[in-house]
Amino acid sequence: MNALDTAVAAVVRAAEPHATAVTVAVARGERQEVRCHGRTGRGRAAACTPDTVFELGSVSKTFTALLLAEMAARGELALDDPLEHRLPPNWPPVPSRCSQPVRLLHLATHTSGLPRLPPGLLAAALPRWRSNPYAAFGDDDLRTALARTAPRRRPGEHYRYSNYGVGLLGRALAETGRSPYGTLLAERICGPLGLRATGCAPDAPGRATGHLRGRELPPWHAPGLPGAAAVRASGADVLRYLRAHLDGLNGMNGLSGMNGLDGPNGLDAAVGTSLGAALREVQRPRLRLPRSGDEVCLVWNHRRSGGHDLYFHAGATRGFTVLVGFSPQTAAAVAALANTGSTLGSHVVQAGYEVLRVAARTA
Repeated sequence: MNALDTAVAAVVRAAEPHATAVTVAVARGERQEVRCHGRTGRGRAAACTPDTVFELGSVSKTFTALLLAEMAARGELALDDPLEHRLPPNWPPVPSRCSQPVRLLHLATHTSGLPRLPPGLLAAALPRWRSNPYAAFGDDDLRTALARTAPRRRPGEHYRYSNYGVGLLGRALAETGRSPYGTLLAERICGPLGLRATGCAPDAPGRATGHLRGRELPPWHAPGLPGAAAVRASGADVLRYLRAHLDGLNGMNGLSGMNGLDGPNGLDAAVGTSLGAALREVQRPRLRLPRSGDEVCLVWNHRRSGGHDLYFHAGATRGFTVLVGFSPQTAAAVAALANTGSTLGSHVVQAGYEVLRVAARTA
């Protein structure tokens, strides 16, 4: 067993005993494979395949960042636009410290000064805390939360991870694009990239059933914060998505045969220059984290490891855990997806990161 096989096996072990489905998708140079283990649920559920759909949790934020960069490349907005200018006109003013506006770039780099969660979400979440905590928090609640928000820091001053901030970013993009977030994502990102099993619908066909400590959970809902946590995708789609970041426009046609996912009308023509520019823009480091060599790009985390650049992001819902990443120098990409929620002592994310590190080193 080589180092990569050992690392992939560690992801499966880390997901046991609660996961029934685990997918580890790996690309190294021109080679790629999607390894699937188990079934989509318990009993006689269908076998896990490259097309099995997993909830991505916070990996959704990388899709929102790409959508932001794509709209900026089209000239529909600018990264330094104040958030207040991109929300519906009847929404309350966006609060900030020291009269400095919260800008779209602040939201995409977690430097907005906004709290991790919007005011009022925890109260709405309590009845569904162990299954679907965001389900009762909708667009009207997000608007109400904005009026109740008290920023803790001046925008751009301090890094603090915020589901609330990226959720507001998704809402601002939807307003600018005059379409619901899911529709905009399908038209601007999923369609051009040929991501046929990617979207925000909780009842997606072919989905795995989420589990928390072995207990089956209903599909995840995040109606008020889709840009932060609502995207779901198959292992094959996530690998295709990551390779798009590696290849940009020049190599996109090379992806068209992956697991039968042919791009519509030729990927280069469908993607266009705005998405190609966005795929590069999201990889540009924006700030260095304090007491760390890590950097933050547009949502993506960036780290130097073994002489390679690693871009990565983790995600979780109550019933799923995910790690995705890529390394441009070695054309390596990894997606580790399991249908079990993260618990104390869980190591799925760490094991997935190790697959990325090994894949980047051996590509």
